[in-house]
Amino acid sequence: MKTQLPVTEIIQKRYSCRTYAATPISKAHHASLDAFLSENRTGPFGAGVRFKLITASTSEQTDLKDLGTYGVIKNPTGFIIGAVKDGPNSLEDFGYAMEKNILLAARLGLGTCWLGGTFTKSTFADKMNAGDDESIPAVTATGYIASGKSLLEKTMRWGAGADNRKSRQTLFFKNAFDHPLSPEESGDWNTPLEMVRIGPSASNRQPWRIVKQSDRPVFHFYMQRSKGYKTRNRILFGMADLQRVDMGIAMCHFEMTAVDRGLDGQWHFEEPDIGNLPEQTSYVASWEG
Repeated sequence: MKTQLPVTEIIQKRYSCRTYAATPISKAHHASLDAFLSENRTGPFGAGVRFKLITASTSEQTDLKDLGTYGVIKNPTGFIIGAVKDGPNSLEDFGYAMEKNILLAARLGLGTCWLGGTFTKSTFADKMNAGDDESIPAVTATGYIASGKSLLEKTMRWGAGADNRKSRQTLFFKNAFDHPLSPEESGDWNTPLEMVRIGPSASNRQPWRIVKQSDRPVFHFYMQRSKGYKTRNRILFGMADLQRVDMGIAMCHFEMTAVDRGLDGQWHFEEPDIGNLPEQTSYVASWEG
């Protein structure tokens, strides 16, 4: 993905926008997004993903409201709907690929908001013509950002602690989980790590944990679940396993930032032996620089 701005600037400026201006998405921006979505068809694990952009003119915005977002999105002028073929690591691939869409939209000057639970799956599935072997874990609202936030948006951001992030000492480690990774030890890789740290996640739970090998630029990605979060969301709201989607977002931020800064590497999927893992923690992938 070519960007005019460094990806770090895009990631830092982008936030979950829930209040949009009534201005329809321009034909040029619609075409740019459509072209990218048509090519963005898989993630690091190889799962098949596909996306569809639906937009509306000012007179058609009621149709978008009727899709069902439980009132959390004001004046929606567009949605990016995504479907992924069910299978191992499909949700990680979905999060990775959808976040790429979101960063492109942000570069174009559009606001975006991940919707993992506050949307009606059946209505979006109809728009997507989702197959029996596909799921729609999340959708993304998009459009031009309004001049001010609604009271509901301010309340939701405050309730989720959206502007707060865990410290790097609790997220990044060297060799094992008992040794926090210092900035000196991560060196040139500080920026990709920081872009993971400030990334979006469901309910701002930030499940990503990364362990760096001491002698090589190899980073092992782990998911540390929030206790009871998956089960509660599935039973009460029928939601996908969003913390796996979050891991895809983390992988996207790390890779795109590394590539943008000339730090070459690739993904591997062989779990290392680093000793005992913390409770609720499991291996996802490794980046070998």
